Amino acid sequence: MSDRQEKTQLHRYLQRGREAMLWKAEGLSEYDVRRPLTPTGTNLLGLVKHLAGVEAGYFGEVFGRPFPEPLPWMAEDAEPNADLWAAPEESREEIVGLYRRVWAHADATIEELPLDAEGRVSWWSAAQNPVTLQRILVHVLAETHRHAGHADIVRELVDGAAGMLPGRENLPDGLDWAGYRERVEQAARTAGGLS
Repeated sequence: MSDRQEKTQLHRYLQRGREAMLWKAEGLSEYDVRRPLTPTGTNLLGLVKHLAGVEAGYFGEVFGRPFPEPLPWMAEDAEPNADLWAAPEESREEIVGLYRRVWAHADATIEELPLDAEGRVSWWSAAQNPVTLQRILVHVLAETHRHAGHADIVRELVDGAAGMLPGRENLPDGLDWAGYRERVEQAARTAGGLS
């Protein structure tokens, strides 16, 4: 596989993760898109905001191509986890729009640099630097899909919507989910000596 083909493939998988993230937030009320559904506060809009900051840093600063808009929640003096939730004055449209602008900025970096282009991740140790565009693509791809998995679970908890993308849910057709869940629960109880 040529470098160009590899870059195209990595970029395609990154884009699928991006699209999945936004789909998970579609069609929900302002409350539900922001609602923390885990003890650590995981919420859909916060995940989108976080990934905007991730891509702005890794495809911007790392390669000397800083994203042109300020991201105060990414500053060193920002409140811990400020990038993982949306304040009431931060609209969904602003955050989703920001994520899309960051994509465009990141896509330009990906398109213009070769896979072996070197950069420096200032928040990583000296031993982990320098990095290549290929390494950063893999890193951000993994992070995006990790958070897309979080979004899968959060969205299912909000309203039961499940799957990868509209029309490509990757779920078995016609499965009795309640019966399936009960069967899994019973297997767990049996294995755990609870029944």
